[in-house]
Amino acid sequence: MSALEIRDIRKRFGQVETLKGIDISLDSGEFLVLLGASGCGKSTLLNIIAGLTEPSSGDVLIDGRSVLGVHPKNRDIAMVFQSYALYPNMSVARNIGFGLEIRKVPEKEREKAILDAATLLQIEDLLDRRPSELSGGQRQRVAIGRALVRNPRIFLFDEPLSNLDAKLRMEMRVELKRLHEKMKTTVVYVTHDQIEAMTLATRIAVMRAGRIEQMGTPEEIYNRPATLYVAGFVGAPPMNLLDATISNGQLQLRGSEETIAIPSRLEGSLAEGQPVCIGIRPERLALDDRTPPGRGIKARIELMEMTGPELVVMAKVGDQRLTACLPPNSPITNESERLFAFDEDALHVFDPKSQQAL
Repeated sequence: MSALEIRDIRKRFGQVETLKGIDISLDSGEFLVLLGASGCGKSTLLNIIAGLTEPSSGDVLIDGRSVLGVHPKNRDIAMVFQSYALYPNMSVARNIGFGLEIRKVPEKEREKAILDAATLLQIEDLLDRRPSELSGGQRQRVAIGRALVRNPRIFLFDEPLSNLDAKLRMEMRVELKRLHEKMKTTVVYVTHDQIEAMTLATRIAVMRAGRIEQMGTPEEIYNRPATLYVAGFVGAPPMNLLDATISNGQLQLRGSEETIAIPSRLEGSLAEGQPVCIGIRPERLALDDRTPPGRGIKARIELMEMTGPELVVMAKVGDQRLTACLPPNSPITNESERLFAFDEDALHVFDPKSQQAL
């Protein structure tokens, strides 16, 4: 187990600054997920930690020791790539143990490490097969096993599940969670899939344009987004973001006569005429025609989608869209106008200029 510290890491490719000052401090055994859209710099940061890319400035420390300039093979870090990168002419057993073979690890020690990793990953009956005889999930297990046998200080994962179908991704998420809870090794995991981030991480760093927008536990990221970007990026369906203005002590929705009561925590801190952006998670909305004034939004139903466990309803309030996740048997029809209620603590308010939560 190892602690990882990233200090003011910056990376330039010519005139383009890909990373703009990243600071992260991880305790031993943490599972950090770098979450963000394509091009935000998360894979570049992972490659810098691995030693595959050198930063333009800043420092990377493992157990308090800088590893800049240290060759990747000497950092005692194992990396699992998006592509499995298995040797097609080798058996599963040799694929898993090839790194140990190159390091001249004695054969008996090597065989034990291979069997231990295969047993942990539940692929011990596949050791004599070739990669071409394996499914996608089995190949990914072999790639993880190749990293496991090294018993590294830090595991790095670069979107390892993106090539798998939905069912296999769910199974592999469970396996990765089980492995981490058993081994307690420090992990840095890159993904654009928020479900992977929410289910695997002890902490999430949401990245955008080379910076960290917010870093915290999955619960903090989801329930207390610090910026408009985090609010809109994390969540499926995404958070409803509605433009409004402070009018007569109420939140007046743009393009509508609908008003919402200002949350008690913000009373007296918002100025008359001030523009704001209101955020409400779709699952925090409920049908309730008896809700008190200021604690509901009347909207006209445009479209409904049955997903099985829930009914996703898309509606319009003025010229803005509203999405709600309701029980599947909700009494609702297209083109009807209904009142969607919410609790005060479900309401998020952001400054549209600074993009910060108020």
